[in-house]
Amino acid sequence: MSISVFIDGAHGTTGLEIRERLAGRSEISLISLDEARRKDPVARGEALNDSDFVILCLPDDAAREAVSLIDNDRIRVIDASTAFRTADGWTYGFPELEPGQAAAIAEAKRVSNPGCYPTGFLALVRPLVRAGLVPVDWAISVNAVSGYSGGGKAMIADYEGVNPPPAARAYALGLAHKHVPEMQKHARLEHPPIFMPSVVNTYRGMIVEVPLALHMFTRRPTLAVCESTLREAYADSALIRVADADAAAVCIEDDAGTDRLTVRVCGNAATGQARLIATLDNLGKGAAGAAVQSLNIMAGLDPLAGLTL
Repeated sequence: MSISVFIDGAHGTTGLEIRERLAGRSEISLISLDEARRKDPVARGEALNDSDFVILCLPDDAAREAVSLIDNDRIRVIDASTAFRTADGWTYGFPELEPGQAAAIAEAKRVSNPGCYPTGFLALVRPLVRAGLVPVDWAISVNAVSGYSGGGKAMIADYEGVNPPPAARAYALGLAHKHVPEMQKHARLEHPPIFMPSVVNTYRGMIVEVPLALHMFTRRPTLAVCESTLREAYADSALIRVADADAAAVCIEDDAGTDRLTVRVCGNAATGQARLIATLDNLGKGAAGAAVQSLNIMAGLDPLAGLTL
């Protein structure tokens, strides 16, 4: 079986990474527009309606426009922007998030690709909330640092230019980052998490960390119970692994260059304080790898085809 795929926005950072993962696969035929036609609305409309699958790697407004151009009911769409991550009628493209999520993706016509920060956050928090270990009304905070490639071509040019920005920059100081609604909805929390992102001077990689005062929760879960809950949640996953908590340090590059994600439960058992830590590649499982994984599932192919473990 062969499927045709059109990547709208294939020249951006995520689009190029997706193309790299799909290149050379005999079961996939990539539809491309030359430089002169790739911004032509007529040519784009034709490509959007002539493919089996469309992957949108566009800014939010452009993604909405692209969806509006699709009038062929047969076309199945994966959107890598923020535009549809909390929208009705769209399936969230995180196969490991819930039991049955991969099956829902397999049948979906419209799939929203998760954000990079929410991927790490949800991988840590959602299984514990589902198990009743973390209260749904708890005021959760999340600290995260990302490589600068997550900012796209403009930020890459800044960091690789003659006068690069400082080694680390905290941003979204007004606590209104566009990923927060996605985190709250898919973790099924009553309150938005306090999200504290930073960008650091390394090209790719990401650390997402959630501190938890376990001793204050009604059920007072231990570090061991939290870890065993995560291990059970990802026991059948080839891409998400639960590492032992005995590492001396966790590095932003630990999963860089791969499409996997690693979670850890660290902390102090005596005080009942936990540090949940996820590492992933912001362009891998946090972007392009996730899109390719969803494409594979939707097309009935090997879910891991084209991915790097």
